[in-house]
Amino acid sequence: MDLVLTPRGRMQPHRSALILLALNAGIALAHAAPGDAGRGAGVFDSQCAECHSLKEGKNKKGPSLFASFGRKAGTVADFVYSEPMKQSGIVWTADRLAAYLASPKTVVPGGKMKLDEPINQQDIADVIAFLAIPRAH
Repeated sequence: MDLVLTPRGRMQPHRSALILLALNAGIALAHAAPGDAGRGAGVFDSQCAECHSLKEGKNKKGPSLFASFGRKAGTVADFVYSEPMKQSGIVWTADRLAAYLASPKTVVPGGKMKLDEPINQQDIADVIAFLAIPRAH
């Protein structure tokens, strides 16, 4: 992997290498079994709920994930995002979310998202199926 020097003097992977890693995460998800929303609820509870709420307007350590599909990253009101997230230009689709959950620091270098442990591809597919369920306001 090629490394480049950032304006602040740090070494980081070249953007093209980051894009390849993110695409590979999406390809791996395509090979996972279809997501199971019921199982995804459990994944959400154990991996995501400490930092994220599904209630509209309820932010925690992370922003509310209410109606997150199709939303531009870094736009939830009253949540303080990192500059890299605000500038990412990401619109949350299943593929973008899959790549992000597989490696948040690769997709948004300098972002705040922390994972205590890696999430396997099936759990990612399941939690995406769960998050895709429309929720009432």
